[in-house]
Amino acid sequence: MAPDDWEDWLRLLATEGVGPATARRLLAAFGPPGAVLAQSPAALAEVVGPSLAQRLRATPPDWARLRAQTAAWLQQPGHHLIALGEAAYPSALLSSPDPPPLLHVAGEPAALTAPRALAIVGSRHPTPQGQANARAFAQALAARGVVIVSGLAAGIDGAAHEGALSAGGVTVAVVGTGLDRVYPARHRPLAERITAQGGALLSEYPLGTPPLAAHFPRRNRIIAGLTQGTLVVEAALGSGSLITAEQAVQMGREVFAIPGSIHAPQARGCHALIRQGAKLVETVEHIEEELRPQWGDGTATPAGAAQATPELPDDAVLRALGYDPTPFDELQARCGWDTATLQAHLLTLELDGVVARLPGGLLQRVVRA
Repeated sequence: MAPDDWEDWLRLLATEGVGPATARRLLAAFGPPGAVLAQSPAALAEVVGPSLAQRLRATPPDWARLRAQTAAWLQQPGHHLIALGEAAYPSALLSSPDPPPLLHVAGEPAALTAPRALAIVGSRHPTPQGQANARAFAQALAARGVVIVSGLAAGIDGAAHEGALSAGGVTVAVVGTGLDRVYPARHRPLAERITAQGGALLSEYPLGTPPLAAHFPRRNRIIAGLTQGTLVVEAALGSGSLITAEQAVQMGREVFAIPGSIHAPQARGCHALIRQGAKLVETVEHIEEELRPQWGDGTATPAGAAQATPELPDDAVLRALGYDPTPFDELQARCGWDTATLQAHLLTLELDGVVARLPGGLLQRVVRA
């Protein structure tokens, strides 16, 4: 991108009513953004109608602030704008049905073009087991050189990013805000670790964009489009993670789902995906088997790599608990222990991280890598 071209891209996309599809239509008709903005109202009206043509000829609201803010942002190390058609634009995203015209990137742009990448998505309110699964799968895959792509949201997204970083791997966060802010705010240290470790933060939205609800389903198409497959760890019916999976299917990407308890609402979305043809996975190897034709043989497990199928402790209470969320009274009936002894033992298991308490007084076994 020439030094001043970014202003034309930004101004075009800052025009009210110009989304990705309209921008691509204008670019196809007139060439680069500078040429689009130089057209007469009559010429523009033939492509987008008179109302939008007039807005394209006018200065967008708050344009001076956005231009100055973006210019200052670009002066900071590791900040980039990548436009549709540039060599640095991710080819996987370019082949998707709705590629964003302009990408804001903080971090390493090469992370967006990794030959082996997997999206890991799921509930913002996962079970402890769901979080452990997301972290373990991300850790094992990142240790094998796979870039983990997710959305920086609370819950499964955050666990996936954490897992990749813990393996010394690379992860990409696609966000629904401008890159001058982090949402949720508590993930700011996580965002900083992502860029410090060779990963990237990515947004199609201009600086100053707040976390509007409509932006998050939109950004999911980018998460799916950057990767060769999407793993859904936990998802309720109707959740945003199922939107990501649906978009992955539409792009011809693989979709994977981890099954869960039939009693857990967070598992119902995964079970629906499996019924619709998603690959049921229990180990990282199940993902590698499906994606090896695209990934090649470069994902062999290195010495000491994390595994998603650890050795399980042998404990009478854990055996009685099983793997479904269970009320205390039912657990007590299964193992026959008195209340004080069972409560004390459960506290020990909680401190060891192998049992968690869920809302409603339920207990759940947690398998960790």
